[in-house]
Amino acid sequence: MPESLDLLQFHWWEYGDSNYLTALRYLAEMPQVHHLALTNFDAERLRGILDAGIPIVSNQVQYSLLDRRPEVSMVPLCLERGVQLLAYGTVLGGLLSEAYLDKPEPSRYDLPTASLQKYKGMVDAWGSWALFQELLRTVKAVAGRHGVTMSSVAIRYVLDRPAVAGAILGVRLGVAEHIEENARVFSLDLNPEDLRRLEAASAAGRDLYRAIGDCGDEYR
Repeated sequence: MPESLDLLQFHWWEYGDSNYLTALRYLAEMPQVHHLALTNFDAERLRGILDAGIPIVSNQVQYSLLDRRPEVSMVPLCLERGVQLLAYGTVLGGLLSEAYLDKPEPSRYDLPTASLQKYKGMVDAWGSWALFQELLRTVKAVAGRHGVTMSSVAIRYVLDRPAVAGAILGVRLGVAEHIEENARVFSLDLNPEDLRRLEAASAAGRDLYRAIGDCGDEYR
């Protein structure tokens, strides 16, 4: 076991049990924990935690071109209170890539990982597979102009959003690591026309904040 933790991320399943505040106060007092963070807390609970005087440096939330729920309440709160976001799901488990462009809609049994199955559910909540293909074609067009992959565009878009400190990318060691591909994100600059096209394609689907709720509500 390490003698200390640079960052400890805390998740709580049931908001009706307010003992998460007690647990967080205890963790915040531990000298072994240098920084305290959250995972999948919504804006209402994050504000309450901060108002209770508990120092939080970041919140890990789902954020992508398709799922822009953090922009409604979470990002304004983070900017106001100095909290940063760690974004996951930026490439929808791999759905937001060339592998699914111009392909028939997959069934649950066609998707080999739990992550892909979960994010296919997010696609279904956002819109039809045909509409998702329109989003993919837009991302592909932007990627082609910059000579990068679609995933690089999707990641760069989220990294450029206010309050976002980083994107968390899943890998399968020895199967799908994409290290060199993902490193190209750092030399990619999306211009205003790129952003206009991407956001227009994103806005063609349902408002997931209204459909699902705030960040993390899909897990409760």
